[in-house]
Amino acid sequence: MRIHVPRLGFGGAPLGNMFHELTEEQASATLEAAWEAGIRLYDTSPHYGAGLSEIRFAEVLSQKPRDEYTLCTKVGRLLQKADQPENAAPFVNERPYRRILDYSADGARRSIEDSLERLKTDRIDIVWIHDVSEDQFGPTWREYFDQAMKGAAVALTRMREEGLIKGWGLGVNMVEPCRLALEQADPDAFLLAGRYSLLDHREALDTLFPQCLERGVGIVVGGPYNSGILAGGENYNYAEADSSIKEKAKHLKWVCEQFAVDVRAAALQFCMAHPTVAATIPGTSKPERVRENVELMQVPIPQELWTTLREQGVLPPDAPVPGETARH
Repeated sequence: MRIHVPRLGFGGAPLGNMFHELTEEQASATLEAAWEAGIRLYDTSPHYGAGLSEIRFAEVLSQKPRDEYTLCTKVGRLLQKADQPENAAPFVNERPYRRILDYSADGARRSIEDSLERLKTDRIDIVWIHDVSEDQFGPTWREYFDQAMKGAAVALTRMREEGLIKGWGLGVNMVEPCRLALEQADPDAFLLAGRYSLLDHREALDTLFPQCLERGVGIVVGGPYNSGILAGGENYNYAEADSSIKEKAKHLKWVCEQFAVDVRAAALQFCMAHPTVAATIPGTSKPERVRENVELMQVPIPQELWTTLREQGVLPPDAPVPGETARH
């Protein structure tokens, strides 16, 4: 990857009141726990709670040495003061602002200026163009993607050249926009949420990761637990999991238990085994979970577990696993 990032980061969506409301004390305690655990990569977005996540980040990170951590946020949605919160799913009890979609060059600059103010900082390291994908906009998603490539991508490339940011890419839940961005622009990395995990990995392996390796473009894996289903929760891809996904997750947990391995450790370490993956940023709203994530990255996992998952067809033979030289 062209720009260095710490291997384990903190995903800020839960601090935007994703699925349930947090107190300010809970949010601050969780971020303080992340800092104390040595986490130095932090990712947020104006979308998360209509700016709430960014503001909560500022309360803690503005008190830390700025040169000691990497900060990422996103562009594509401008916030405008409103009478009532939108409470756009999956966020609840968010700030009273409405989101205005804007993937233009001017929109990207304004979004960054607004984020700098909310984050109480003088710079953002990596900027992601947020959600230019079919899961967000349906069949018309290419219109937003095209606007982003002609607008935000151009502006961010210029800002990188001027040294205002270290790098940029897309922050999406789908593989296809990343492939198209490689064809049309010069991104540094992609924040790919939920598309490289124990439950979902085939498309990224086949179509995106080989191109990223050729171009030196890194992957930051978001949602390594697929919105919680691999960490004991009920959600998959930001909604309640269906029965088939629940069964797959249950089976994964059972296999891991046969080797006395926490399925969360397997989920995190699997993501990080591919050479194009630079980091993963599990999100949480609990201080103890932050510390657990750090510990889970270090848990020894016997090679027999990965062999068993391959033999059962859970993992394909060409998916790199920890402790093994990647196959290309």
